[in-house]
Amino acid sequence: MDWLEVNGASLRYELSGCGGETVLLVHELGGALDSWDPVMPALQQGFRVLRYDQRGFGQSEKARGTLDVDDMTADMAGLLDALGLDAPCHVVGIALGSGIAMRFAAQYPDRVKSLFAASPATGVKEERRQALLARATAVEESGMRPICEASLKASYPDILRGDQERFEAYRRQWLTNDPFGFAAINRMLGVMDMQGDYAKIACPALVVAGEHDGLRPPEAIQAMADAMPNATYLMAADTGHFMHVQTPEIFLNLVTPFMKGV
Repeated sequence: MDWLEVNGASLRYELSGCGGETVLLVHELGGALDSWDPVMPALQQGFRVLRYDQRGFGQSEKARGTLDVDDMTADMAGLLDALGLDAPCHVVGIALGSGIAMRFAAQYPDRVKSLFAASPATGVKEERRQALLARATAVEESGMRPICEASLKASYPDILRGDQERFEAYRRQWLTNDPFGFAAINRMLGVMDMQGDYAKIACPALVVAGEHDGLRPPEAIQAMADAMPNATYLMAADTGHFMHVQTPEIFLNLVTPFMKGV
């Protein structure tokens, strides 16, 4: 692990693996580069893999107020530039990380060879906006623990907790989030509007919904894919909002052949 200062923020990152093509991994809300641990050994065998902590999360520089999705995508471009990774890369996102990855693909089309977006969160309906703002205020006042059960019930439901050790490890990591960074990115999600981005994503894309995703239902994900000119939609059974953590085998069985086939 190392740190680079790009776009006005110090970001922790790791560049590892072998292969001629780069995969850029964009983690979920409340996650960190460690969220990718279950799938790293397989990805590193065939690709050079860049993963990082988004600003406000993990061991990257913390944030307050409201984050801006365009700053998040500029962070991605800055990391690639600083590491001399000029060739188009495969971009893989999970949940809100997928939404950020999709904005990156729309803004920087020459830098993206393919896009894999699982359970993309690209904003919320008006009726959910106040709930996000209330959650942001609550974590700033009381920390992560009081909202933990309710938050994970939707994103990591009981049906996907068969591996209890895996769930408890994720829960413990999730509790270590900086409350102000978590609040800032919740506010960002509350104001995101990506309706105009979908048609700009011209690269080959695989957009995946989870059958047990309590936050992003399959029909909403399919509508996004249908608006993208070169996207394929897939509903994956027996997985949820955090596919790479909850069902790493399913994730790898989808993402690896997709990237190799582009």
